Amino acid sequence: MDNILVVGASGTVGLELVRILKSKGHNVIHATSKVEDLKPNQVHLNVVTKVGLKNAFEGVDKAFFLSPPGYANQHELLIPLIEQAKINKLKKVVLMTAMGANAVDSAPMRMAEVYLEKSGLQYNIIRPNWFMQNFNTFWLQGILSQNKIFLPVGKAKGSFIDARDISAVAANLLENDKFNNQDFDLTGNDVLDHDQVAQVLSEVTGSKISFQDITSNEMLSGLLGAGLPKPYAEFLIMILGFFKLGYAERVTENVEKILGRKPIAFKQYAKDYKSSWVK
Repeated sequence: MDNILVVGASGTVGLELVRILKSKGHNVIHATSKVEDLKPNQVHLNVVTKVGLKNAFEGVDKAFFLSPPGYANQHELLIPLIEQAKINKLKKVVLMTAMGANAVDSAPMRMAEVYLEKSGLQYNIIRPNWFMQNFNTFWLQGILSQNKIFLPVGKAKGSFIDARDISAVAANLLENDKFNNQDFDLTGNDVLDHDQVAQVLSEVTGSKISFQDITSNEMLSGLLGAGLPKPYAEFLIMILGFFKLGYAERVTENVEKILGRKPIAFKQYAKDYKSSWVK
């Protein structure tokens, strides 16, 4: 079995990825920015300052990378990871960016993708669409406080993907070489606007949840008020603008291609996370 370094091991995708890999017998090394009280399966790695970079890769066979939330300069965080993987001659790297990251070569995430593609490493790139789990994390406060989803996206639809499917895809790609050196846009099968999302959440929870379209400026003010750095808040407004223009509607068959099953349906996600919205 392999020694697999997971960057973002405590995040929405990382937690489930770690669980899957461990269940299959792999030794999973959790990258963490913590310095003190490290557990035996943890290694200190600060992707922002690069402290711990070299040591984190010692004895590692394969790795999963993503850029932590809160930063707009994702390439400056990801490229050093890829370079260290190259130095240590890892057998495989799986990089997670986001659907649409490859639309413009000058985009930070695309710069990291290109660096990996040209690195000589065996790799996969996965680009998930908007997470279903955003509704029980980032957009949760409005639902709990006012029974409303507040977003500047109008009637646009998205093929939301369950983060558990992303983790399962990443684990599969790390385990085998069948799809080496390919990139995959990952989506769910359900294409919903936010009124339809609210309807599903209402049905599952028994509460009346609705969607309220807001302006980009209102969203930006809310993000800044929540303490997000301005560059990252502006980045989120930009990609929400792409959602409003319809770029998140596309459906791919890549989850089924890789996993041999259909993606998790939005209603199933809502049932599984029901307790998040029940007051």
